[in-house]
Amino acid sequence: MLLLALSNLAFASVDSFSGLLLIRLIQGLLLPAALTAMTGYIGQQFSGTLLKTNMSLYIGSSIAGGYFGRTLAANFAVWFEWQSFYYLNALLLIVLAFSISASKNKPPIITATKIKDYLAPLKQARLVRLYSSIFCMFFCFAGLLNFLPFILKYDFKLTDPSKVGWVYTGYLVGALGSTITPWLQNRFQSTWQFLAIVFFIYATTIALLPTASLVFFVLLFTLFCACMFVIHTTAAPLANSISQAPATVTNGAYVSFYYSGGVLGSYLPGLIYEYAGLNWFAVSLFAVCTLGLCLSLRNAIQPAR
Repeated sequence: MLLLALSNLAFASVDSFSGLLLIRLIQGLLLPAALTAMTGYIGQQFSGTLLKTNMSLYIGSSIAGGYFGRTLAANFAVWFEWQSFYYLNALLLIVLAFSISASKNKPPIITATKIKDYLAPLKQARLVRLYSSIFCMFFCFAGLLNFLPFILKYDFKLTDPSKVGWVYTGYLVGALGSTITPWLQNRFQSTWQFLAIVFFIYATTIALLPTASLVFFVLLFTLFCACMFVIHTTAAPLANSISQAPATVTNGAYVSFYYSGGVLGSYLPGLIYEYAGLNWFAVSLFAVCTLGLCLSLRNAIQPAR
């Protein structure tokens, strides 16, 4: 967190574009490490219902942080100078870093000496399918979220920045969805079944996007965001509960699949949208989402394999 604070200070101080890119690259390495540490700690300290509850709270807070980070960064740039938000963020990170007390619990001892042995417990078929479905899930989410402003501008003729900003409020609904996920899971026979059903709804929202009016599009986008965060909140503790690897390894792999999908989803669908339009853009996201649905269904049908 201290390194992230320093990177924020450096980002606000650099006056060249190449320098900004370099710092963003460094932050791109620091953030997955921080997230892995946080989820790994939760996976080590809690199990069962407490694991689901605390992982839900963690994901809900990350959703809220992502929303308010985007909103405040834009508003600070209008109200003050754009650098002011990064100075504030650095200050908060420093305060929070020094407020964290050392854990009295010792982390598990890992005897593996080779990377191959270190990753061997992750070769469970159902765990690999779960990771792969998360890759598909975040590929679709990053794809739609990153190109949403262009879709609103060119396909729905929505050019007022304030109205575009309101559409993103659907993103915040996900925070509420993530906190009630454990309650929703209890209404189904198995977590795998619940995950597959939410994935089906997720894919359906993508399929309907090209046919929607603006109002219906916003409703679909809100449901799309809620489904994504419910999947995320379900899959993270599920991976910890079925994996035989240490929590840090399990969550490190989860974050790797998650962000790999996000990186590719932030780029590849945009090429399709640029050259083929909204319909084929939605088709590409639907195809990837359907793959994730199939993987989830396989785990729901054969949860022990």
